[in-house]
Amino acid sequence: MKQEIKLPEIADNVVSGFLSRILVKVGDVIAKDQSIIEIETDKAATDIPSPLGGKIVDIKVNAGDEVRVGQTIMIVEVATDSVVIPTEVGTPSQTAKASAESGMVSEKLPVQSGAVRHEVPASAGMTTPLAASLPLPTSAFVPASPSVRRFARELGLDISRVKGSGPGGRISDDDVKAHAKDVIQSPKTSQFAGYAEVPDFSKWGPVEAQPMSRIRTITAESTVNSWQTIPQVVQFEKADITEVEKFRLASKAAVERAGGKLTMTAILLKLTAMALKQFPKFNASVDMKNNQIIYKNYINIGIAVDTEQGLLVPVVRDVDKKSLTELSVELGGIAERARLRKLTSEEMQGGNFTISNLGGIGGTSFTPIVYPNQVAILGVSKSAIEPVYQDGAFVPRNMLPLSLSYDHRLIDGADGARFLGWMCKVLEQPFLTWL
Repeated sequence: MKQEIKLPEIADNVVSGFLSRILVKVGDVIAKDQSIIEIETDKAATDIPSPLGGKIVDIKVNAGDEVRVGQTIMIVEVATDSVVIPTEVGTPSQTAKASAESGMVSEKLPVQSGAVRHEVPASAGMTTPLAASLPLPTSAFVPASPSVRRFARELGLDISRVKGSGPGGRISDDDVKAHAKDVIQSPKTSQFAGYAEVPDFSKWGPVEAQPMSRIRTITAESTVNSWQTIPQVVQFEKADITEVEKFRLASKAAVERAGGKLTMTAILLKLTAMALKQFPKFNASVDMKNNQIIYKNYINIGIAVDTEQGLLVPVVRDVDKKSLTELSVELGGIAERARLRKLTSEEMQGGNFTISNLGGIGGTSFTPIVYPNQVAILGVSKSAIEPVYQDGAFVPRNMLPLSLSYDHRLIDGADGARFLGWMCKVLEQPFLTWL
């Protein structure tokens, strides 16, 4: 019997991804849970396992395609007569049987007088409401029967957006199914769609056009969205890290024996977690739609990692609950997986605050952009020995430039100054922090 394999849910709030690799071919016999494709989403590459075993008879997608959750990706021949497919169509999960010949998934409505049995195209493959982001109809003047309206509502569709094919534009079950299929298969609109066309640069000299990588496209769209929606302020400060650098050099051998590397990023990660407890505003999110501020009782911090594919920001979870040695070991593993493109979607999500350390590359300062759903990001530049006036004389001190970008909807200039001032004080007197 032939069965469809559909793209499952990858992570929360992820509705699609780009297919970077197909790991099998037509004619292959695969086992259940064997990886069959690799999907790029949220800047991470994720292997998708097969939910069943059998022989691949058709592959419905190509490398480079944008594939939506619920979309059919392969057809597999299995030695069973039926399959139970979970569905979530705006109601708790139910089970249904799919017929290979009809290609339909049957969903039973609640048993009642005159109940209607609807057939949903299997190609829809819905696991979540199709158009949860679309408003439900507010007008009753739509030419559709109560059963058709209910059918659309259960699919999470706005029936006012469905084009009717009957007399006077009357909407039928088939019209709803066709609209559902269009919603699922329609590609995500790029934020670049409304941008002005660039001129023909070849008029002035030789040029070479190269397509953006998926990671670069995601980074571009995310930063544009952040810049357009978050009123950002940047504050600068220099921290005297002379003593903390002595501590780092004296302690690095012990951390290396544990399998890690004690870097300034690891130290800043630990100190930032402490700062977020001192200043909970920086560990929050702004929800303008519901006019509220969401304060988080956990501390997850993103670390910007430079890779050949572009900027990746994996998240270190529960930073406040881990020792400096544990954080050093974890940072090394995360950085390595990022460069090898082995990060999972889960490792890229849930950050409350971000640290971007460019000190190893150079520069005296920069203005990092706040990530969506966060309110601040700490930029770290290259430290340098500078003369600092102390006790009536200039003395050489190791100074670290810091730049703090923050969301002015929640954080004021005084808040930013206090946050950076606290960080500098702790960096100047690290041993007080470890007590």
